[in-house]
Amino acid sequence: MEKNKIKVQTFLARVPLFNSMGAEELSRIALGTTELRIERGGTIFQRGDDCVGFHQVVYGQVKLAFTSLAGGEKVIELIGPGQSFGEALMFMGSPYIVSAQATEDTLLLHVAKPAIYREIHADPEFACKMLAGLSQRMHSLMCDMESFSLRSGTQRVAGYLLKELHEEADGELTLPATKAVLASRLNLTPEHFSRILAELSTQQLITFKGRKIHILDVPALRRCAA
Repeated sequence: MEKNKIKVQTFLARVPLFNSMGAEELSRIALGTTELRIERGGTIFQRGDDCVGFHQVVYGQVKLAFTSLAGGEKVIELIGPGQSFGEALMFMGSPYIVSAQATEDTLLLHVAKPAIYREIHADPEFACKMLAGLSQRMHSLMCDMESFSLRSGTQRVAGYLLKELHEEADGELTLPATKAVLASRLNLTPEHFSRILAELSTQQLITFKGRKIHILDVPALRRCAA
């Protein structure tokens, strides 16, 4: 039991929200924290389930999505290591409005609401960090809405590829999810997404095979995204 507690504290210390906390604060948070290991394709929660805390991704990836009665899916967000989800609904006391599924083997920390409320009451700085995280998420969603409304499909795909590209990667990147999932995330059909990749390849801006993308001309791709 003690071994598991120390392990949870180690994970918590790596989380941006908690990385300024000392051992005592981490111990309190650990008391309300549960490890969840989800295999690829596993469901974490469904729309309508009660939200009694929030999740933090230690490793792996989580897909947040709406699902229609006909089985159609709209991906809202892909959550990776170091990112969290569920904070806003936790504070609102509302059930989940999306479903969450692991797109690869994933380790999550679920921090229960009472543990968070204790720290907010004890440390105003902690409350400020949570507000900053929620504000950043809201800003990101607003940027997505602007992109979906005002930018073409090619601009969205080019911008996404540039966002995923790391400078040290020498033009190489690996898509973090299937093309169907990314197409939904960018508000495109899978066919449209594939067609845009093909067009960018024809223009000799990228080459691709499966999830592997090689950006041949970063400045030109930036012009496509503008």
